[in-house]
Amino acid sequence: MGKKTWFVILAVLVIIVGGVTYAKASKRASTNTITIGSVTSDADIWRHLAKSDAAKRLKLNIKVKEFTDGLTLNKATAEGQVDVNAFQSYSYFQAFNQDSKDGKLVAIGTTYLEPLGIYSGKYKSVKDIPDGATIAIAKDQADEARGLKLLADAGLIKIASNFGALDGLEKVTSNPHHFKFKEIDDTTGGRLLNDNGVDAVLISNSVSQAAGLNVLKDAIYYEHINNHTRANVNILATAAKNKGNKTYQKLLTLYRDKASQKYITDKYHGTKTEVVKPLSYFKGVK
Repeated sequence: MGKKTWFVILAVLVIIVGGVTYAKASKRASTNTITIGSVTSDADIWRHLAKSDAAKRLKLNIKVKEFTDGLTLNKATAEGQVDVNAFQSYSYFQAFNQDSKDGKLVAIGTTYLEPLGIYSGKYKSVKDIPDGATIAIAKDQADEARGLKLLADAGLIKIASNFGALDGLEKVTSNPHHFKFKEIDDTTGGRLLNDNGVDAVLISNSVSQAAGLNVLKDAIYYEHINNHTRANVNILATAAKNKGNKTYQKLLTLYRDKASQKYITDKYHGTKTEVVKPLSYFKGVK
């Protein structure tokens, strides 16, 4: 063959390969496939949203990958095995980034506050809890810190001004009612309501729901959206390299869609309180 013939063949091959590559890239761009890592109820929510009309309108093709624990999920997100994760509070996110040797995460935006509640099988108000009472609180660092903040917000104790997301009983500066604290596995919280040795117990919303409780109705005190609970607001997170990804931002639009919120409110009886805040809301959170 002559040089001209080889040149023509080469040009055709380049066009074909380029066309195939462009077609594949266009298909990916049009569907915006995103792998979302999640756990328990959050995984259920995103499986529903993935099939919603809003997802179709936004041209989002969502695949949900469920994990059994948050640390593994955060590592998988930092390493790129998962595009975005939906499960964690801002304080948990901060703690991971502080300790992580597997890469850092960035927040995409806020989703909801799932209130932690104080429950009691004996008393109808936090004011009724007597001096010397035993209060059960999760022994996990992040959950214990959150519980102590709630007790302080209820006016039952005082904590240090520099109290952080992983601080514990050592940062309680005043315990005027001489409460005794019993550290427990959070999953046992629901079973302690009828324990004669416990006067009150702090229970996360996921555990309380599993026990047939509604934090908005059954807790004697629970978290509200305010300056004290900013660190407990849940977020969507991704690997630091994806900061500013516009496609991932569409997940917030999907989550905040009216139909999406109606589904979440109905299914979880209003216990996942939507939070629409800019990321600057977390400025100064420890």
